[in-house]
Amino acid sequence: MSKVLVIGAGGVSSVCVHKMAMNADIFSEIHLASRTRAKCDAIAASVKQRTGQTVSTYEIDAEEVPALTRLIQEIGPKLVVNLALPYQDLPIMDACLAAGVDYLDTANYEPKDEAKFEYKWQWAYQDRFKQAGLMALLGSGFDPGVTSVFAMWLKKHKLKTIRQLDILDCNGGDHGQAFATNFNPEINIREVTAPARHWENGQFVETPAMAKKVAFDFEAVGPKNMYMMYHEELESLAKFLPELERGRFWMTFGDAYITHLTVLQNVGMTRIDPVLYQGKEIVPLQFLAAVLPKPETLGATTKGKTNIGDIATGEALDGSGEKTFYIYNICDHEDAYAETGNQAISYTTGVPAMIGAAMMLTGAWTGQGVFNMEQMDPDPFMDMLNTQGLPWQVKELPGPVEF
Repeated sequence: MSKVLVIGAGGVSSVCVHKMAMNADIFSEIHLASRTRAKCDAIAASVKQRTGQTVSTYEIDAEEVPALTRLIQEIGPKLVVNLALPYQDLPIMDACLAAGVDYLDTANYEPKDEAKFEYKWQWAYQDRFKQAGLMALLGSGFDPGVTSVFAMWLKKHKLKTIRQLDILDCNGGDHGQAFATNFNPEINIREVTAPARHWENGQFVETPAMAKKVAFDFEAVGPKNMYMMYHEELESLAKFLPELERGRFWMTFGDAYITHLTVLQNVGMTRIDPVLYQGKEIVPLQFLAAVLPKPETLGATTKGKTNIGDIATGEALDGSGEKTFYIYNICDHEDAYAETGNQAISYTTGVPAMIGAAMMLTGAWTGQGVFNMEQMDPDPFMDMLNTQGLPWQVKELPGPVEF
């Protein structure tokens, strides 16, 4: 029985808080704060209607460290779950250190003025958290998060080493909009338009954004074009799988999405540097995010499934030579909406955030310092995925991927 404070009130937070309320034996008291209290109140009302559980709400600017520290101290949670924007990670970590509370997030830090995300800023907090006797768990979403746990489960149960790893993220859902992003538009577009990077032979290799495309037939979705991108779990996987020769991340996009994004990029709407408009500075991407459909509003119209997983090749644990395994989850948009009022993109991130929090609060995962998912025992997390709406399956493939 533990008290928790969740920061952020988007779709991921909505899913996470709903699932926390459905596990009241672990999350005995839920507090929710964001810049806009009305969004917190809407989530709390839905949780009350669906589960009967009460969620306390607050208004807070997560970048105002003294005010956030005071709020954490007033509430007295055992854990702060950061589901705000990635560039708010560091101030929230600072507030947790000041208040003496453990920390969890789903995405690594990214500066506001540069589309670059990496773990160095948060890994630099290792000594401070360790000396304070506190634990910070980074990246407890799906990718990053579950995809890293998938890899470590394979290494624990199937493969002695992982030589090649491909992470495949497919959203086969259709929301009926001409153009919309399935999670925060600002973060999504910054991520997609950044140069691609993959791990190969001990170093990262950079290529132009969206330059490499291959087709893949996804179970329950069908054939989709997927594009090689950079994603933060490649950095932590390369660190914690020292034998890894090649690691890549792939995400599917439809032709209409690519066409819209190309036009927006060509006309400057994806810029993150301020421009002067009628005497005021505005950031084009932030303006674009304001006029695009909100991801949390897409649940009612989104149909179809997601399929996200890892394909790993390496030396088999049983000594039978090299083997390749595909481990993945299939999630239905309509099922996710029926349970939590949110589409599957939010669901597949919000559920692992809740599970990571449960791992920490129940003592299944413990430590002092800053940790990535790869450093934890995958088994209890994998068991909870099966009982909390994200069942997974694993199958052996004839050989390594050919793309």
